[in-house]
Amino acid sequence: MCRIYGINDSGLEYCKAAAEIARQVAGPSAAAVDAAAQFPEKTMSELGREGFYGLCIPTEFGGKGQGPRVFAAVVEELAEDCPSSAMIFVMHTAGAQAVIASSLLGPRDQILREMAAGKHLTTLALSEKGSRSQFWAPVSHLEQAGDGFTTSASKSWVTAAGHANSYVSSGQNPGAASPLESTLYLVRRDSRGVRVVSAFNGMGLRGNDSSPVALDGLTLERADLISEPGQGAKVMLEVILPWFSIGTAAMANGICRAAVAATAAHLSTTGFEHDGTSLRDLPTLRARLAEMSARTEQSRALLGYTLSEMEQPTEATPLYVLQSRLAAIQAAVDVTDLAMKACGGAAFSKHLAIERLFRDARAGWVMAPTADHLKDFIGRALTGLPLF
Repeated sequence: MCRIYGINDSGLEYCKAAAEIARQVAGPSAAAVDAAAQFPEKTMSELGREGFYGLCIPTEFGGKGQGPRVFAAVVEELAEDCPSSAMIFVMHTAGAQAVIASSLLGPRDQILREMAAGKHLTTLALSEKGSRSQFWAPVSHLEQAGDGFTTSASKSWVTAAGHANSYVSSGQNPGAASPLESTLYLVRRDSRGVRVVSAFNGMGLRGNDSSPVALDGLTLERADLISEPGQGAKVMLEVILPWFSIGTAAMANGICRAAVAATAAHLSTTGFEHDGTSLRDLPTLRARLAEMSARTEQSRALLGYTLSEMEQPTEATPLYVLQSRLAAIQAAVDVTDLAMKACGGAAFSKHLAIERLFRDARAGWVMAPTADHLKDFIGRALTGLPLF
């Protein structure tokens, strides 16, 4: 299962531990989490207790010191049972990488130790109402205030908004000539001026608590900065985006695997009483299942190659990172669509988990960078144009 991502025996132990949490904790509550748009508290608490908040945090801070390969494999395991839990974990890990990369953040070491101990969940608060899915272009500004700053912003689509301990956020640098001259900073959820605006009630990934957050006259010290002033876009594109991309690709692949397994089980166990045949005896349904499986493994193979590229970067590595995310989110949409068609009324009437997977898959399509953004970025890269 995890071997396609190049996992060694040591990494495989983390996959097995994640699979155990997914099957024993996340899976049994996934339907209720979806129905009530409820944060998967038990699953996230268990992930924290078992050290997964620190999976990709260096061992010097008490973390597991694992890289992108194990991260992707763990995300896929979680997504097979509860994509909402996988999404929260992806955002935490991507945010944690920005913290790790920082040389300015005052409480950096303490926060990393808290994460490794399962006591600190972080997330990304980059997208804004004014720039929508173009997360790299904040419209909010940092204003100089003595040795520190103040800022106000309308952040949108903040995963785990009401449950994360901190947000990795962004704003234009004072006097910035363009939105790309931004600065990343860390804000605690319980800071004065931080307000979760409304509860999440989306179509898919309903348990990920992706809500808008208002920052009203927030006061920041220099020790709260994650990036060098004006260098936020660099960290977003070179640190956060790669981890986010492979994480969401792995999440999409997990959704695909779950859809393939559920469809195969339904076709094998359901049939026609009047002639004693099974759904699997119909060539058209077998063909749909075959296409689902092929698309899934194609996407997983591309992600596996991308993980190799990340370990030994070349000029083509950013292109593979973008392509692996695009291929995965497209595969998830197509595979779950085929699953709905193959399973018919049982899927549409919600007797199977496939309908939930169908909705969850579509969240990746509109999540920044969206499928359209990815296609444009890839096309630019292939024709020698700058990304922006």
